[in-house]
Amino acid sequence: MNKSKKFSPEVRERAVRMVLEHRGEYPSLWTAVASIAPKIGCVPQTLLTWVKQHEVDAGTRDGVTTADAKRMKE
Repeated sequence: MNKSKKFSPEVRERAVRMVLEHRGEYPSLWTAVASIAPKIGCVPQTLLTWVKQHEVDAGTRDGVTTADAKRMKE
């Protein structure tokens, strides 16, 4: 089953940027995400997943980068 992508890459990038810019104003990453997610119309867990993947891609968190995942899929 193929899930449709509800949010464009631009919306995802903007949402992640908002979390990263305002993260210091909250006691934890989760509270920042929970505060910002409703503003873009997604659930907090979705936004948290985007933020964590951004951190992996940026090299600040361990994990498989988006580029590596795409290469393995191909």
